Amino acid sequence: MAKFQVVDHPLVQHKLTIIRDKDTSTKDFREVTNEIAMLMAYEITRDLELEEVEIETPLVKCIQKQIAGKKMAVVPILRAGLGMVDGILKLVPAARVGHIGMYRDPETLQAVEYFAKFPQDIEERRVFVVDPMLATGVSAIAALNQLVNKYQVPESHITFCCLVAAPEGVKALQEAHPDVDIYTAALDEKLNEHGYILPGLGDAGDRIFGTK
Repeated sequence: MAKFQVVDHPLVQHKLTIIRDKDTSTKDFREVTNEIAMLMAYEITRDLELEEVEIETPLVKCIQKQIAGKKMAVVPILRAGLGMVDGILKLVPAARVGHIGMYRDPETLQAVEYFAKFPQDIEERRVFVVDPMLATGVSAIAALNQLVNKYQVPESHITFCCLVAAPEGVKALQEAHPDVDIYTAALDEKLNEHGYILPGLGDAGDRIFGTK
């Protein structure tokens, strides 16, 4: 089983409380969401491989460490996932950005892909799939199905990162993709009868973009 981790750093938890508040403005919600994503990026990149290189400081030559050239990609699940991209790119600005759009069919309740665009070499990259909410897991599973089955990205190269997760969504995603690491800022109580996370933070897409 891959890693499941709640990022419980005090700054992450403080900022998560801000975006949970229904009175937080669209501007503040958007900014703080990116700040949380940036802070979480420290954890989701913790196991990147390092290599030794020789450099010369102003005083002496020495051996130091740098990231071992592993190519990375950030893939937001549209549209809410866009709200986490800039925060991650602040720490890994060389990462490529792919996009995958999913919507839930109101009759079948299955996720339907309506858009997908990835770097040509996506199968060779370490891929961070981002979406603020992991509720039922339907959209996340469908997005990962595409990456793994259609674009040949190994599960072990994928990390899923969200702000708030429901136990039901975590369980479903782990069963569907057991080798994908999952990071969240909070594991909430449950889903309500409409599939919304409780206590949650509402519809992340609407709150990021100021829509209803």
